[in-house]
This record gives sequence, structure tokens and C-alpha cells, in this order.
Amino acid sequence: MQRIAATTYVQRAIEDQADLSAFRQRPTLRVITGVGAIMFSYVIGWPLITALGVVSIRLNQPLVVAVGGPVAYGLSHLVFLLGMYLAGAEYSMIFLRWATRVAIVKLLDRYSV
Repeated sequence: MQRIAATTYVQRAIEDQADLSAFRQRPTLRVITGVGAIMFSYVIGWPLITALGVVSIRLNQPLVVAVGGPVAYGLSHLVFLLGMYLAGAEYSMIFLRWATRVAIVKLLDRYSV
């Protein structure tokens, strides 16, 4: 535990009192668009593949889902990646710094000798 707490990343998170204050600010249009793309990727993921499966069964055409399923899944993945790119890693890094600080402080309080 002491070894992890001694890393530069953890030390900086503790010294800076990393918090979640950045989440109080209104997100930019780019972040909102990115999160929207991520949400849309879930809509075109498994629900679309399920719909293709139903259509495939109704039409008795297995190629509809055999070809359309991987295409839909690939498209969903690309839209998700676009959303992650647009939303950026900024908020993730803020959250991870805060979570690191909270976890290490609690663990050190509990297990320090």
C-alpha cells in the first residue's frame, strides 16, 4: 500500500486535493455531442442487431442478420469511438484523480501502521 501511495500520480492527487468541482461547470457543445454519440451507439448496437434478427426470422433470410449484425455492431463501435473522441478524456481524468485520492486516503487511514 505504501508503495502505491508513494507514486507521483497519487502524491499529486493528494497534494492538489483533487475534487469533482469541474463537473459543476456547464459542458461544452463538443462534450454534449460526444455523450450523445455514445448514447446513440447503444441504440444502434444490440437493439438494431435484435431487430435484424427478428426481420431475418420473419423473412426466413438468415443473411439479413448474418451480414447486417456485424455491420451494425461495427458501426455502433465506430460511433462509440467518435463519441469518446469528442467527449474527450478530460472528465475521465478528473474523476480518476478524485477516485484515486479518496481510495488511497481511506486505505491509508484504515491500514496504516
